Amino acid sequence: MIFAAGDFDADAVIGKTKNTIVAQCNDSFCIAADGGLNFIQAYQIVPDLIIGDMDSLEGDSLLARFSQNKAVRIKRLPEEKDDTDMLAAIREGLAAGCDYFELYGALGGRIDHTLANIQCLQFLLNQGAYGVLYGKGQRIELVRNSRICFSKEMYQKNRRISVFALGKDACGVTEKGLKYALDHAVVTTDFPIGISNEFMDCESFVEVKDGTLLVCVEDLQE
Repeated sequence: MIFAAGDFDADAVIGKTKNTIVAQCNDSFCIAADGGLNFIQAYQIVPDLIIGDMDSLEGDSLLARFSQNKAVRIKRLPEEKDDTDMLAAIREGLAAGCDYFELYGALGGRIDHTLANIQCLQFLLNQGAYGVLYGKGQRIELVRNSRICFSKEMYQKNRRISVFALGKDACGVTEKGLKYALDHAVVTTDFPIGISNEFMDCESFVEVKDGTLLVCVEDLQE
């Protein structure tokens, strides 16, 4: 679990609650990526690792407070570097043996950081791992040559789904259980045919045979 500095509200995370997030941190490798430490402090979570150039922290006193805890490792990065703080945190997670990543506060705010975090999902797939980006009322994940399934809850919770081809045209795309269905279609990178689809009162899935899909689920109540 990696916490970043983007827009984030633990009570508005799709499929989770603040209590489940905090409980998960106790059983996971938990990383604060720079300004994500502000969120972790607010939720009274003790991270395993704090990493970043520390340019997004609200004062030095917060970092100093955690530095007194011997169970917390702190890795300060230079301001000028190739990796974003998020990517550096992901590398630490991979080195620790993690293969499933939940990235909180990774959406909203600066569009360049949002795009960079989407590229981090690609990086994880290329490493044989998987990641999900969580923001305020939004969730993004990538599906490559695979299928993602959804329960009836998505309809009952008034959510919508958008699907985009990423990198190249996606072939063999099937969407079932949604208002607008596709059956082994080609979703191209230059036509947003998959935007703003709607869940129905049934189980549903999105599948791609050849290519990568960006799947965005949004809470319409936000």
